[in-house]
Amino acid sequence: MRIAERLQSFDQSDVVHQPIPRVLSRPVSGPGVATGIAFGALTMLPSMLPKSVLTQGVVLGITLMLGYALGVAWQWAWEFLELPGPRGGAWDFIVKVSYLALVAMLTVNLWRHVGWQNSLRREFGMSQIGPTIWGFTLPLALVVASGILVIGRSLRKVFHALVRWFDRHMPRRLALLLGGLAFFILLWGVWSQVLVDGFFAGANQISAPVDDSTDEGIAAPGSPLRSGSPDSLIPWETLGRQGRSFVAGGPTVDDLNAFHGAGAMESIRVYAGLKSGQTVQDRADLVLDELIRTGAFERAVLVVATTTGTGLIDPHAMDALELVTNGDVAIAGVQYSYLPSAVSLLADVDEVRETAQVVFEHIHEYWSQLPDAARPDIYLYGLSLGSLGVESILTSIDIINEPIDGALLVGPPFVNDLRNRLVLDRDPDSTPARPVYEGGSTVRFMDESGIAGPPGEWGDTRVLYLQHASDPVVFFSPDLLLDRPEWLTGENRGPEIYDGFHWIPFVTVWQVLTDMAVANSVPEGFGHVYTRQAHVEAWAAVLQPAGWSAVDTARLQQHLTDQGL
Repeated sequence: MRIAERLQSFDQSDVVHQPIPRVLSRPVSGPGVATGIAFGALTMLPSMLPKSVLTQGVVLGITLMLGYALGVAWQWAWEFLELPGPRGGAWDFIVKVSYLALVAMLTVNLWRHVGWQNSLRREFGMSQIGPTIWGFTLPLALVVASGILVIGRSLRKVFHALVRWFDRHMPRRLALLLGGLAFFILLWGVWSQVLVDGFFAGANQISAPVDDSTDEGIAAPGSPLRSGSPDSLIPWETLGRQGRSFVAGGPTVDDLNAFHGAGAMESIRVYAGLKSGQTVQDRADLVLDELIRTGAFERAVLVVATTTGTGLIDPHAMDALELVTNGDVAIAGVQYSYLPSAVSLLADVDEVRETAQVVFEHIHEYWSQLPDAARPDIYLYGLSLGSLGVESILTSIDIINEPIDGALLVGPPFVNDLRNRLVLDRDPDSTPARPVYEGGSTVRFMDESGIAGPPGEWGDTRVLYLQHASDPVVFFSPDLLLDRPEWLTGENRGPEIYDGFHWIPFVTVWQVLTDMAVANSVPEGFGHVYTRQAHVEAWAAVLQPAGWSAVDTARLQQHLTDQGL
């Protein structure tokens, strides 16, 4: 077709001349349905973690509509280019057979999905599920898909209305151009100013009242060695939910003596919540004053902990730390957000870096002025997004001339550049799940089975990463879209990765992304949930307590197991 004829056809497009389509009455797209079914079938394949019935229903519904949208876009492009359509005897037969094959594939994968999930659940020590789950999952998926379809068609109706309005005031082609531009600007404004900003504002509105609550059984400490106590410079009510749990928790002196026999000390726990000070510097000042007040710089060990998004400092890690040190330790943390880490990954990356650096540098400046023999060893700790804060300290210039004694980073998320570089540049014959970097001279990695690498010399300053092969927070990457990851190939496959989980372009990235939603909903020792036992080995390796041996590590791990911890 000539250009003039093409433009004439474009002038007569149904965008202007046809009635504005209704949201609920227009038939669905055949190619869209076909692509949606294909996407739905593929998303049923095994992934990294087991999913709950609710999660699987939501994921399936979203996936169906992602496929549907792609099919609709493909159909529109095909018709716009006036390519021949599948019509006539042979084409009709091929189309029908293709639909039947797709429906059959979806049905088979829906049925086999239960078996795949149960295989994963057995590996993780979780209860089994049955085919009856589809009585809830499928209807939920259809409800989610229908809701997304209504939203999409409503947006299309807005586009048609905008073009129709412009067409009444200007030439048709200009109306199409300006109408499309106005729709894009409107959509972008809604997305950035309403949906994105509104989402974060709404998340803050929801999370802030939660932060004001206090977990059941948590009461203000009476010990002067804890923030929030009557002697504290930081009021109890300003600590936030996670801060209150942190300062009120931990093993008692009797608990410590039950393992060590005698000589235990009550640990020092210092914390500043978002409401404790107006700025990061204000909160850093308060924490330093609290450390000085409690005598923290007279302890053997001082740990500066970077929290997760909500302000959490993992009790598994802190309990293990205090048991390994017999309580001769001070721990300091500062909250930087109300949001869970999954949301903070999108909204608070700058905040975690700023808070970690300001707090550490303020404490480190005071610490570095003390006599060497009269100051504690200083360490860093961070879980999940908190480990990103630790990395920002490790790579800062200020630390070069006055190094720390060590660091423990747990469940480092995929945005951790330092960890990613270490894994990429790892020594030959080591795997992404258990990498060895430069023979383990400074940095080492571990999982629940122990520390990776040869028993070679490990320097005085020890940096240790604790990560699970089954943790999607660690191993997600946008590169999964088109690149097969090393951790899914041959001998590089992580020890907890199900044999039936294979990389598929465009599919695996979505599977691992949705696995992140359930990373904290699996038993300890898998996903993003790390055990006290693993933390015992980690802290013993990083701290190198005097007189401590591998026998002591094993004995403490068994002690925790016997107590059901």
